[in-house]
Amino acid sequence: MDEQAGDLRDLVATVAAAYFSNSHVMPGEIPTVIGQIASGLARVSASVAAPDAAVEPAAPRLTPAQIRRSISASALVSFEDGKPYRTLRRHLSARGLTPDAYRAKWGLPVDYPMVSADYSSARSALAKTLGLGRRAITTARKGPRRPKG
Repeated sequence: MDEQAGDLRDLVATVAAAYFSNSHVMPGEIPTVIGQIASGLARVSASVAAPDAAVEPAAPRLTPAQIRRSISASALVSFEDGKPYRTLRRHLSARGLTPDAYRAKWGLPVDYPMVSADYSSARSALAKTLGLGRRAITTARKGPRRPKG
């Protein structure tokens, strides 16, 4: 422990010397500045010494039954907040997650859907009525054009 205190003292002295060489500090404020530098460096060394306290606890693993119950034809229930959504992508992006990160976080299978079945079929029907996905019909004839007459 003595070695750590000596290292902290040396580091405080180095930082304080650099600060005082570039700043105008009144002589009465020097002890306050040195105290602030020391407390800041002590907090940093304490947080480095105990990284487990800042680590977020892992999400609980879900059972296959819970995964099946979260999927219905009209909505998908989010494991983040327990609410139903037609599509999870926007909900997840608002929480800073990608679909792959969400699946990994909750231990979901790779083929876990991000869009409900009803919503997907409605979008598919709309695309078909708009004619999307079909090849364009060309009006040009094949071969040379023959003049009338």
